[in-house]
Amino acid sequence: MTTNRFLPPASPPRRLLAGALLLAACGLPALGQAQAPAPKAVSVTAIVEHPALDSIRDGVRDELKAHGYEAGRNLKWDYQSAQGNAGTAAQIARKFVGDRPDVIVAITTPSAQATVAATRTAPIPVVYSGVTDPAAAQLAKNGEATGTNVTGLSNLLRPATQVGLIRQLLPDARRVGMVYSPGEANSVVVVRQMKEELAKHGMALVEAAAPRSVDVAGAAQSLVGKVDAIYTSTDNNVVSAYEALVKVGNDAKIPLIAADADSVRRGATAALGLNYYDFGRQTGAIVLRILRGEKPGAIRTETSDRLELVVNQAAAKRQGVAVPPALLKAARTVYQ
Repeated sequence: MTTNRFLPPASPPRRLLAGALLLAACGLPALGQAQAPAPKAVSVTAIVEHPALDSIRDGVRDELKAHGYEAGRNLKWDYQSAQGNAGTAAQIARKFVGDRPDVIVAITTPSAQATVAATRTAPIPVVYSGVTDPAAAQLAKNGEATGTNVTGLSNLLRPATQVGLIRQLLPDARRVGMVYSPGEANSVVVVRQMKEELAKHGMALVEAAAPRSVDVAGAAQSLVGKVDAIYTSTDNNVVSAYEALVKVGNDAKIPLIAADADSVRRGATAALGLNYYDFGRQTGAIVLRILRGEKPGAIRTETSDRLELVVNQAAAKRQGVAVPPALLKAARTVYQ
């Protein structure tokens, strides 16, 4: 009779077994086990927190998530606000350089300037956003690729559209006030452009400087009795303290006309400006291109011409202005 003998499976060579045990002890994958790709790292900073800037940040995050990059899963997301302090912005920029993320997103001109300065000797990709004039801020020539580690988006609005809105709301207005921070390059550019555009229509700009957020109320108060309307750009000091300016406008019956929709929700009469969440999604699309291998220096500076008209009827009444029916009809959003 023939006896079938079943032999046990061959044992792995001792050297192979020892190697696998060593890898396991070091926390490394054993032979034949796939290693998951390291998560991408995106660090985001802004000079201060206010609705428009928060919308840019949220738009970037949501655009990344829509394309498979999710914080806590395959994306390391770090957000830091400088709380309105230029020195803190520089500290955050240096910290991010030490962290060496895949991309740094710098929202606003002061944060972008600090970040670009910090990355001169460590060329981490930088995507700026919410920068009115990249050339004036010495970040990039408008509309051109930099050939460096920097690219981004400008939120520059054509002054003709802004003055056009003022004239539609207030056909008899002759003097327009503007509260701004003289330390913000973007705000200085807007002041100059608005002054030139208003002059074409026989109108004048009355300036009121507010170097800090706490100065906004006093600067606005200094315009009472001198102007027919107050125009507000996306100046970070002003927008972060917008409620103080709204109180002055309401008390003195001076219409506030803004450059961003969030200011209308907070009490301005009207705005013809960017939707900053959509602007953030556009910023996120550039970040995606870099995460997928494109060089930031080869990506041209972008802008957005997707403007939306927003009106606040209650604010208009408090500030003594009747919104023309044609503007109400054209508005994307009307707050009652």
